[in-house]
Amino acid sequence: MRAITKGSCGLYPLEKANDTPPKTDQEARSRWGSFSHKSALNDLLMNEQYGLCAYSEINLEHHHLGVHIEHIQPKSRFPKRTFDYQNLVLSALAISDLETMDKASIFGGHHKGSRFDPTLFISCLIDNSANYFTYLSNGYIEPKRTLSERDKEKAQYTINLLNLNSPYLLAERRRWLDELDTLIDEHIDQGLSIEDLAAIYLLPRNQRLDSFFTANRQRFMKIGDQLIAQEAPEL
Repeated sequence: MRAITKGSCGLYPLEKANDTPPKTDQEARSRWGSFSHKSALNDLLMNEQYGLCAYSEINLEHHHLGVHIEHIQPKSRFPKRTFDYQNLVLSALAISDLETMDKASIFGGHHKGSRFDPTLFISCLIDNSANYFTYLSNGYIEPKRTLSERDKEKAQYTINLLNLNSPYLLAERRRWLDELDTLIDEHIDQGLSIEDLAAIYLLPRNQRLDSFFTANRQRFMKIGDQLIAQEAPEL
């Protein structure tokens, strides 16, 4: 899970709404439903997240899925944070996707719903969020094995809450990681530059990153870390 660096909002209608935040679940639902500036907010979040879903890291423009503005702390339980920009990210799946996807494949904010334990959930807004997870070649994401038992518990809770091993995500990650592993092997066998390959899949283009950025970065190991430190330290 790639760490997202939140900027200042700069969206006046959202800031204005947050001046008098909702106090109840019902008020939060009503006011959020009538908030008419979601399109501008969507664009702002899309650029801030380099085009990636906050939870699954799929590129939101390359996959045939909709998106929604996600409240990390659910507005039903934390109504005062309904218009708090620091609580808002962009997550894959629109309501229309829920009507066509198999229930077991639903992931991200729509799978989380109103369930949320702040003592266990690993937020994509903490600096080291990526360090809790390992991406396996078979498509699975699991807690990093070097974590403490408590941190493993938190990582597994987050994976389960967001359904990050949903059949859909498993298939997409496995397909992509098979392709990337093949490319890396070919470059090694042919004596080609791994650094150049890493640059293709780790550096942003037009404020966008490729899907599964953290999994890609783990594949390139130190080469990837050095490249990002030199060329894109903002990541």
